[in-house]
Amino acid sequence: MVAVAPLEVVPPAGGLPQPWPGVQASWRRTLSVPSTAAVDPAGTRRHWHYLDNEADVLATGIEPVGTLLCVHGNPTWSYLWRSLLAGATSPATLAAGGPWRVIAVDQLDMGFSERTGTFRRLADRITDLTDFTAELGLAGPVVSVGHDWGGLISLGWALAHPSQLAAVVLTNTAVHPAGFSLPPALKLALHPAVHKWGTTTSSAFLRVTHGLAQPALGDGVRAAFLSPYRSVARRAGVGNFVADIPASPEHPSYPALSGVSEGIRSLQVPAFMMWGPKDPVFSDRYLQDLITRLPHADVHRFEGASHLVQEDRDIATPTFAWLARNVLATATPAPAAAPEAVEPYVPMLAELDARRTDTSTAVVDMLPGGGTRSLTWVQLAHDVDDLAAGLADLGVSAGDRVNLLVPPGINLTTLIYACLRLGAVIVVADAGLGAKGLSRAIKGARPDFLVGIDRALAGARLYNWPGVKIAAEDFTPSTASAKKAMFAVAATVPQLMANGRVVRLAGNPATFVTPGADDDAAVLFTSGSTGPAKGVVYTHRKLAAMRDTLKATYKLEAGTALVAGFAPFALLGPALGATTVTPDMDVTAPRTLTAAALASAAAAINATVVFASPAALVNVVATAAELSTAQRTALADVGLVLSAGAPLGTPLLEKVQALAPDAALHTPYGMTEALPVTDIDLPGIQAAGTGNGVCVGLAVSGATVAIAPVRPDGTVVPDPSFAADVTGEILVSAPHVKERYDRLWITEQHSISIPGWHRTGDAGHLDDEGRLWVEGRMEHILTTPAGVRTPVAAEQAIELHPVVARAAVVGVGPSGTQAAVAIIETVPPAKHAGLAPSALAAEVRAAVDLPMAAVIVVEAMPTDVRHNSKIDRAKLSRWAARMLAGEKAGRP
Repeated sequence: MVAVAPLEVVPPAGGLPQPWPGVQASWRRTLSVPSTAAVDPAGTRRHWHYLDNEADVLATGIEPVGTLLCVHGNPTWSYLWRSLLAGATSPATLAAGGPWRVIAVDQLDMGFSERTGTFRRLADRITDLTDFTAELGLAGPVVSVGHDWGGLISLGWALAHPSQLAAVVLTNTAVHPAGFSLPPALKLALHPAVHKWGTTTSSAFLRVTHGLAQPALGDGVRAAFLSPYRSVARRAGVGNFVADIPASPEHPSYPALSGVSEGIRSLQVPAFMMWGPKDPVFSDRYLQDLITRLPHADVHRFEGASHLVQEDRDIATPTFAWLARNVLATATPAPAAAPEAVEPYVPMLAELDARRTDTSTAVVDMLPGGGTRSLTWVQLAHDVDDLAAGLADLGVSAGDRVNLLVPPGINLTTLIYACLRLGAVIVVADAGLGAKGLSRAIKGARPDFLVGIDRALAGARLYNWPGVKIAAEDFTPSTASAKKAMFAVAATVPQLMANGRVVRLAGNPATFVTPGADDDAAVLFTSGSTGPAKGVVYTHRKLAAMRDTLKATYKLEAGTALVAGFAPFALLGPALGATTVTPDMDVTAPRTLTAAALASAAAAINATVVFASPAALVNVVATAAELSTAQRTALADVGLVLSAGAPLGTPLLEKVQALAPDAALHTPYGMTEALPVTDIDLPGIQAAGTGNGVCVGLAVSGATVAIAPVRPDGTVVPDPSFAADVTGEILVSAPHVKERYDRLWITEQHSISIPGWHRTGDAGHLDDEGRLWVEGRMEHILTTPAGVRTPVAAEQAIELHPVVARAAVVGVGPSGTQAAVAIIETVPPAKHAGLAPSALAAEVRAAVDLPMAAVIVVEAMPTDVRHNSKIDRAKLSRWAARMLAGEKAGRP
């Protein structure tokens, strides 16, 4: 029997001080509840402590629209939910249809509720919560909210009260361990040698849990979390909670666990999951399990957040926004909108299928040493079908996510179109994100299968990336057995293709179900230049619309010969009917493209179109002296050069024009979420001249561009404007704009918060001819005492100085009073970062109409890897602030 601690008697709410940060004395309540739990004798009453914002709701004079029933896990208590208690009656929540009543319980043996002296198992705790709400007289609509093991208990309550249940909200929790081993932290806590000391005798379990917060908890908050658990007797429930984890089917609580985990598959109410992916206990694999059980749920992963996601991030604002959209809005549905016009849809595989008998070249690989490998359209069609059949035989099915960690070329092309054939969803995140960024992306997307080269498979093993492993190539006979075991490889691509080929040649070709136009087709990750890389979901319809936009804008007819020095265009080549070649380069490091490699690729297919990133073109121009006469001739035959990803200066374009004298040079503007958006050619750039920003031309076929005007405080007016010379956030509407962000509900809601438009996050304006000028990122605008200023025009003016290679203008200081600071790379590079020489600083200041508080030189700017051109101005701003404050700032 566990030692019983005396019940802490809570004085009347009005006489309480406010002992914990963020808690109002009026929230504290106690309730005596008749218990029907199996563990308690008949007639037992249990004494509960809970937090309740009922007084705040009454003060608004408005009836609550519902109740949030919040259940903590182990070893926290109702204090965990204080942000929801406060936010439920905030002006923003009231404006969105609130208020909400919030009741946050302390489970029995936890927090300041009674220490019962019993061992309460999962089924008991679900019954306890039902007893509590019955005694309280809680009526619907109720939103169950849970964290940690409180998530499971809240879901048990939800299943028992379907008539009251309005929605489900979950944060870092788990409902079933099937197929998973327990996390190491819980294994350790359950070990007989550790369990009692770690969870009960000492406060180690509590302190380790509190230490997971990102950033660290303040002293007052940490003390508040510890306050109910100051003695051994008061920690008995903590130890019992851990001991009740159903780690195997033989555990007494396993039937209750299974009942809940299977039961929630039937829930039809809206569901919202907010997750801290750095949680070492309830990691992304538990989120993925929940998604399979509640596939309709909205999800937001807070990158960088951990187990105590409520402490790491603001969950109150998105929770009440989500409730307004998904519970309140459905209760009073808006009038039906007129159906949107649907663009004609031609599947991505249509061109490949139409050319099944075409013996001309479809794809070419440039091999080390100068050779080539190629496939005809006939061969490519057969290989795609054979690989699709092999993948299906391995278990890949429609809707499964397949992460492709394979360099552009024939193998990647075949994999992409085989996945599209199956209706599987391709996940593309390139090595340019860096090891940490790539790992975040893959773990966030949670692929079911991962196809990779040796280096990728090694990374998967090192970083524990999810998915059944498939090797992109066969292993050599001498290493095959060891590598298959080391990398846990289920098959290789050549094996899968051979399996499918055997079936086809035997006269039994595989049949495939055509995916729906609005089924997911791809998750493409952004470059990570403006924060953690985001997964961008495209449906088959959206991918086809991107293809059609490129085709219409640049007249890319079937038979076009395309050099794809930028990975997305390698994906689209066969869908365009274009013969495609990837140059000999590392596409994740654009600077590795040389002029000779580009020319050799062009010569291999008599290229008519070249697509390369700005960083790649910089190196092409720098290595142009190495070109042979034949290579110069190959480039001279190119009719169109496209480059996107960052602004290109006229001098660079003129040098590219000299290499491809007959080519039209176009620099489309776009982003992973929508490419292209606008387009301009070299004559157009020259005609536009200088201005406030970079002129990126007119909207492409099917697209519309507008501006959301910026206010003096940096926020925007949510009304699209087409007026000239109005600076604000660039808005885009087009058939090929992304379907949504992947598992980033908050980000997605922001991006579509102006109805009918995608908010790009870029700042700019339209001129009197309707051309778009990009002035930088919205997050990089300066809010100075003189008003809002954007950085690009000043940067361009500074870069005209002969010793300036690259410039960034950032704001330092509080919003509204920011000072402008110019940070520059020089030619030759500075030996170390510091204030610019006085003469150079004076010349920089004279070149701009924006007062500069300081001019700083650096060895190199922090940029993204994919483009090597997107400067991390937010990082520079923080660095400059530290440096100017006299701190040892190091390199930016």
